[in-house]
Amino acid sequence: MVVENGLVVGVVAIVTIVLAGVFSRKLGVAAPLILILVGFGFSYIPGAPTVVNHNIVLLGLLPPILYAAAINVPVVDLRRNLSTISALSVGLVLVTAFGTGFVLYMIFPDLSLAGGIALGAVISPTDAVAATALGKKLGLPPRLVTILEGESLVNDATALVLLRSAILAISGAVTFWGVIGDFAFAVTVAILIGFAVGFITVRVRVKLRDPILDTTISLAVPFIAFIPAEALGASGVLAVVTAGLYSGHNSAKRFSAQARISERLNWRTAQFVLENGVFLLMGLEISAIIADVIAKDLSVTTAVVYGLLMVAGIIVIRFLFIIPLLLVLRRRGEQAEERQSRVRAMLDRMRRRAAVDPVFQKRQDRAERVFQRRESDLKQLKAEGLGWRGGVVLGWSGMRGVVTLAAAQSLPEDIPYRSQLVLTAFTVAVVTLLLQGGTLPWVIRASGIRGTDRAADRRELAELLDEMGAAGLSALENPDFTLPDGHEVDPAVIDRVRHDTLLSAESAWERARYGSGDEGLARSPHQQYRALRQEVLQAERAALLDARSTGSYPSRVLSRAQAMLDLEETRLEQIDNPGAS
Repeated sequence: MVVENGLVVGVVAIVTIVLAGVFSRKLGVAAPLILILVGFGFSYIPGAPTVVNHNIVLLGLLPPILYAAAINVPVVDLRRNLSTISALSVGLVLVTAFGTGFVLYMIFPDLSLAGGIALGAVISPTDAVAATALGKKLGLPPRLVTILEGESLVNDATALVLLRSAILAISGAVTFWGVIGDFAFAVTVAILIGFAVGFITVRVRVKLRDPILDTTISLAVPFIAFIPAEALGASGVLAVVTAGLYSGHNSAKRFSAQARISERLNWRTAQFVLENGVFLLMGLEISAIIADVIAKDLSVTTAVVYGLLMVAGIIVIRFLFIIPLLLVLRRRGEQAEERQSRVRAMLDRMRRRAAVDPVFQKRQDRAERVFQRRESDLKQLKAEGLGWRGGVVLGWSGMRGVVTLAAAQSLPEDIPYRSQLVLTAFTVAVVTLLLQGGTLPWVIRASGIRGTDRAADRRELAELLDEMGAAGLSALENPDFTLPDGHEVDPAVIDRVRHDTLLSAESAWERARYGSGDEGLARSPHQQYRALRQEVLQAERAALLDARSTGSYPSRVLSRAQAMLDLEETRLEQIDNPGAS
């Protein structure tokens, strides 16, 4: 009977999540906001589960949620905004945790400073699910979306490591330098484990050569990274993020087109269900948390009022942190342009020396490549500058969610005012999601911030396809190319492949302008076409990877071009092997 009830609850939850997704699009409201309210209503249905072990979220749901987000974050964009993301995900978390923790320490008479900082760590990490969903829908600049995603990926690790240290400090088991050392150890070991897991699993998945087996392994990667990191006392969350970033970045180079498409669809589905499921759980648990406060003769009103005070505090702290951060970013941008001017002059001297010293040519080529990458970085960052409008949106996008939900319930049972502290943390999460998440569309529109220029994106996509097509067409001029059995290619087939190669670029330029088995079989025109077309696609993919390495185009344009190549490669595979899936 218990199993049947569990199945019914699971089915109802999935149907609810899907319906919330449908209505959120029609109403223009983020699905997490709807699910919190629906979950709160469900909690009053007799027999509905209202208490969930926090380990289910922290250990079972958080790793795949973070991995699904990490594999889709462009590493190029992350690198370009690394200093900003680091400041927000480490510096802002620490400032928020210590600031709010001190206030809580002053408010609650019997609460130690370490206990206050523990709750401050709980409410410090942001959840960018609602913010990025709305941002992409309303057309926020991609740089701003990348910063929000990067911040929410890394700040979870900072907050959880700080929470662990604060809990140990409650019992007097650690010192200040012990906390610093623990933090450094947790971060360093987690990154090393994440890279190792990403490196090994990518190479294992390449050997499988089966999209189904490959995707199945990918579902286990978050836990393969998380478990050993936690066992060694490091940050499992950061290990998962690192493994996800490595896997996502290398997928274009290592995995087959079909494997990428399968993984993309499966992880998007898993991410949708898990993320929204957590918000549904959040709504379900509110009534039980309130009941727990009442049962322990504590004041619900006091906890809610303190939660509202914390909301005001974290909003003020976030804006006070972001204002000087924007000024620093502007100054660093000016300094970067000055350095680039000096490097440009140095390169001119290197070119003159390379003209008379062939041995010096390799060094000059490396310098040219580094210069080109930095030039592309400056171009993109300047084109997508944050400014005060971006600062307003960034400051108002500090909603709390998944980690706050689970971490609040991991507070020690013997900490004073535990029930009130948990309700305070839930109040922060719910109010920020409803207040900031509910008004974020209005803030975006009122700020007048502009997202991507779609016409410019279409032009850049067409230019990239031209470059890729040129690389592909050069493969057709290779006089040494023959079929696997050694036969030469029919000239008519070469013309056909040349025509198809140009077709994608021609179509893209139109949209930019107007906005819209046996030996006999092996020598068949189809097999000739397929073999030659694959050769062209390989050359095009090499050009795409080269463009990605230099950062010559925005990541969104590169992603669209890669998706087009994946679809074409998959079509050829399906034609040749209809039984493949």
